[in-house]
Amino acid sequence: MGLPGGNGEHEHGPARPGESPVQRADRNFQELISELRVLQTGVQFLFGFLLILAVQPRFADPTTFGRVTYVVTLALCCAATALLMAPVAYHRALFAKGVKPEIVRVSSRFALAGMLALFLAIVSAVLLVVDAVLGLLGASIVSAAVAVLFALLWYAVPLRRLRALAREREAHATKDGGSSPSV
Repeated sequence: MGLPGGNGEHEHGPARPGESPVQRADRNFQELISELRVLQTGVQFLFGFLLILAVQPRFADPTTFGRVTYVVTLALCCAATALLMAPVAYHRALFAKGVKPEIVRVSSRFALAGMLALFLAIVSAVLLVVDAVLGLLGASIVSAAVAVLFALLWYAVPLRRLRALAREREAHATKDGGSSPSV
């Protein structure tokens, strides 16, 4: 799964030797679906937790902040669920229409948007729960730490590696007289 702003090679990976564009699109879609299975499991657990939370005695009389945070978290979780399931629906709607590269490209964008919604839902859920346990100050600190952790692991580390790969390719291309290496 690529990151925003990547070119086609970064977004969908290089072709393998002897691989046709259709085979590449099929492989990339299968890899994307495998990645989405992990994310969908996480969002399902979070969604179930949120639905159960609303009927718990301790949550019977939340503060206004708690109610707003709960509704925002639930909405983010719903958005993440829809976005992370959208590639399957998009594929099904366009199945056998000869547009697999488009399906992969659009599905990758759905997945990235779903990851962002899930990231925000997780941070919001942590804010909601820790607010009930430690209060708003503790919840703000813990939620900020969770946000930084996810931002680093899901976005900063991969973007840093993409930049390093781009520099390596540029250096290799310059060394080889301008030809681009295949990976």
